[in-house]
Amino acid sequence: MAKTESTGSTWRYRWAHRQNVRRVSTYRGAEAAWRRRDDELRRLRALAADFQGSAAAGSGLPLELAVDEVVLWALPAAQLVEVRHTTVLPAPDLTVAPPTGPLRPRRPDGVRVTDAGMAVITSRRLVLLGGRGRRDWAYGRITGLAHDPAAPVTLIQVLDRRRTSGLLLPTDAAPDFRFKLTLAFADAIEQRAAVIAQLDELIAEHAQLKPFRPAVNTPAQARVSALVPGGRRTIAVAAAIALLVPAALIESDPSDPTGGAEVAAAATPATTPSVAPARIGPAVALKPPPPKPTKSPRPSPSATQGPRCGAPENPLGYDFCGGTRIRKPAAEVCDWFDCVPQFWAGRGYLVQCRDGSVSLAGGGSKACANHQGVRRTITK
Repeated sequence: MAKTESTGSTWRYRWAHRQNVRRVSTYRGAEAAWRRRDDELRRLRALAADFQGSAAAGSGLPLELAVDEVVLWALPAAQLVEVRHTTVLPAPDLTVAPPTGPLRPRRPDGVRVTDAGMAVITSRRLVLLGGRGRRDWAYGRITGLAHDPAAPVTLIQVLDRRRTSGLLLPTDAAPDFRFKLTLAFADAIEQRAAVIAQLDELIAEHAQLKPFRPAVNTPAQARVSALVPGGRRTIAVAAAIALLVPAALIESDPSDPTGGAEVAAAATPATTPSVAPARIGPAVALKPPPPKPTKSPRPSPSATQGPRCGAPENPLGYDFCGGTRIRKPAAEVCDWFDCVPQFWAGRGYLVQCRDGSVSLAGGGSKACANHQGVRRTITK
């Protein structure tokens, strides 16, 4: 027996079922991606706290260690690369950047392989034990360091070497190598606590991005527009066409079907005011005053806009996907988001409060104090 009730007939139940299946599928995909990122951040946090080495780890390696030097990590498959042209690398820092995408097993242009062997990270230097010799990069002499975002290549510049060199690693080992090299460099300058604090901040920010389980749709929420292919969008397009076609016909000024000459009252003034042209009525009807254009409060964003992870539609590229925090928002940000009172008095980065409003006081202790607290960070 078909299920019916006072709210409608069977199609309403089918509509509610389709909507609920779609919402649950979207939620599960977003929740799985969020959990993978959360697990990775917590793994890095645990590694940063427990990453230790020992002198015994270097036994059997053709490497002489200093008195206070220990081996932290070793990778048997690595290639020594050198840059053909002169380049200037950014100074090494302790930023733990989220991965922008999978690394491709390729060698960038202008980089050539000169040797291969084992890469060893110690508490004082990075070493390649190659077939043609040994290459050292002491942390205290590194002036530039850069990780290629698309390839598993790390380039290094040091004070006593003119040519830029580095390592080409297997794609699956490159992310761990980069993080452990950051930890080793942080230990050398006594800044491991800064790396751990940065990971704690990333974990806290990521917790705010956890997707919410969607509400369940009921048959009573179905609208008649759901019966039309394309739904409300199709109806809106049809209504727009119905309004535009008559206006276009009026603006086109079609010729008189009787073949008579058209007379415009404003174009040809009469010599005697008392005599009016016989066709003044139809001529005026052909030229009605144009309607005043209606000004939309905000333009619609580009149809090619990417996923926003739940953020309102906007042409600014702002979303909840966990990218770069926004400290200097665009002047029109409040046209697309519901800004709190005294929004521009905030000194921080963009955050969304739990009541849905947006504040520029992210990072402060009083952010969203009158709006139920901070829910998540707005990124770009």
